[in-house]
Amino acid sequence: MGKKKRGKTDRYTVESSMSTYRIRSWGNGYFHILPNGNLAVQPSGEAGGSIDVLEVLEKLKEEGYRTPVLLRFPQLLEAQLHSLVEAFSAARREFDYPEPYLPAFPVKVNQQSPVVQGLLNYGRKHGLGLEAGSGAELLGAIGLDTSPESLLICNGYKDSDYLDSAAMAARLGRNVIVVVEKPFEVDQILDAADRWSKVPGIGLRIKLQARGSGLWEKSSGFTSKFGLTTLQLLQEIKRIGEAGLGENIRLLHFHIGSQITQIRKIKTAVREAARVYAKLRQAGVGIRYMDVGGGLGIDYDGSRTSADGSVNYGIQEYANDIVFGIREVCEQEKVACPIIVSESGRMLTGYHSILVTDVRGSLSGTDTETVRLEQDPPKVIHDLRETEQGINIKNYREYYHDGLEYRDQMYSLFDHGMLDLEDKADGETLFWSIADKAMAYARRARFMPEEFADLETRLRRKYICNLSVFQSLPDHFALDQLFPVVPVHRLDEEPTVQASLVDITCDSDGEVDKFIDLREIKDSLEVHELVPGKPYYIGFLLVGAYQDTMGCHHNLFGRVHEAEVLLDEDGTTQLRNQRRGHAARDTLRIFGHDDEELAAGVERVVSAMEGRGDLGGGERERILADYRQRLGRYTYLGESVRDRS
Repeated sequence: MGKKKRGKTDRYTVESSMSTYRIRSWGNGYFHILPNGNLAVQPSGEAGGSIDVLEVLEKLKEEGYRTPVLLRFPQLLEAQLHSLVEAFSAARREFDYPEPYLPAFPVKVNQQSPVVQGLLNYGRKHGLGLEAGSGAELLGAIGLDTSPESLLICNGYKDSDYLDSAAMAARLGRNVIVVVEKPFEVDQILDAADRWSKVPGIGLRIKLQARGSGLWEKSSGFTSKFGLTTLQLLQEIKRIGEAGLGENIRLLHFHIGSQITQIRKIKTAVREAARVYAKLRQAGVGIRYMDVGGGLGIDYDGSRTSADGSVNYGIQEYANDIVFGIREVCEQEKVACPIIVSESGRMLTGYHSILVTDVRGSLSGTDTETVRLEQDPPKVIHDLRETEQGINIKNYREYYHDGLEYRDQMYSLFDHGMLDLEDKADGETLFWSIADKAMAYARRARFMPEEFADLETRLRRKYICNLSVFQSLPDHFALDQLFPVVPVHRLDEEPTVQASLVDITCDSDGEVDKFIDLREIKDSLEVHELVPGKPYYIGFLLVGAYQDTMGCHHNLFGRVHEAEVLLDEDGTTQLRNQRRGHAARDTLRIFGHDDEELAAGVERVVSAMEGRGDLGGGERERILADYRQRLGRYTYLGESVRDRS
């Protein structure tokens, strides 16, 4: 059931899988398939060596880390940062842009220490700065080592504590800019300025007429929850100047979305913001930086279109349009060009991590294996059996309709007590066998009849994956965000099954049933038949942006195991910074449950049982030790027979 015929298996190669999963389209040169059929990561692109993902899983298993596990490839962070900086360098050369470009990483995109520290290590020579959107993010950023010229941009709504932290950072010599999101924040700055030993730089976020595109379009335009209108912009600049802090105004900021799918949206916004900048410069406001915000997207589906899961431009086109647009407006208005800043967090981090999980089984809802062969079954069961045996490519539509009619008769008879439970089981089994055969014939037709489209969905298999969508893929659950999904091995074999992927939470929404395709979004993924006694691993790729920190603990499933994977110069694979995922006690503590109190509660129960004579000798201690040990176990499914083989 749910199988997709592709021809002879011996014609299927790793190159076939490269095409089936469209790896070249969305992989940015970082992913390919080895001759042994394993998915590989190549940090330096096609010219460099490869990291065998299955080999990494086996090494981690030897160290006690089983799936689900999040694999980070820090060299991809470096590669992406290099691509971004080089794109702006090329654009500045081409358009003779006189001022530098400074990248900034928005910490909210991925607050994990290995990610932030890794980017800062690679980005020091490029002046990589940080953007903090909360007081906690700001405090973390203050304690990190950044280059002297890099910016520390303070976004988000602010209270007095947040602003005092920004002033502390300025006193410590950091290049801090507090971005004003609303007029009341100017009041706070003016009230506190006299008690600060050093006043931070001030930035102004503007609401543009231009809007973004894609899933995060609502973060732009006049209805956005952040930013100043044109009137507010002028009023607050005047107030700041009258307070004697006009020289602290250093940055103009805008943001039109997290993933801008259309390049024309970026071009329009940049030109509008550049015009505002130029007019302010003409009015004597000494702005030095223009922050174009985030929005540089990732082509998740590889279609290079303006669809929500894609972008219709590349990094170089993005940089060219920003540099050229600002330069052209500044030349027209005869003002000095600003230092360009961008907060391209999604582009920097998206590629660098893969979530790998194991498949624990499959569900089809259509068991067609065994039927009782009684000589004299009830007539409706007899009719279903004859239909199931007689269906062929010439009559499949007629026989499928007959099967539907007989099925309904069967349920009516059962409801009136005229069939026993075994008859009902036989009837259901026969009907789904009819449906399965009819679907197989329909797929072979030149045009699939419309009535079979829904049937194909119902016959689709569900592979049970050892993960929580709510914890590890929150954007898929909340926003229908697409991520490339690929088996990490057996890619030299033909995938003959069409399946959706369900998680192990007790929630029907815990399912991945939208997959990338060239023209449309598929509702199933090409996967392999499960082999009894052998593990089957599936990878969710391009999950490095936002997914790490936005997941919830539905059913108390916690953070998964993590490890960084690097390719050494000699071609060997190095593991570092292995980090264990949450144990049961960890997720229980998050919600206020103390594991010692829970253990004490169990101890009271077993003590009472012991006092009544309900427990044998030594059983009390064994139960208590077992309970405490279980509190320390990984929250995901444990080792199975398939894992042990």
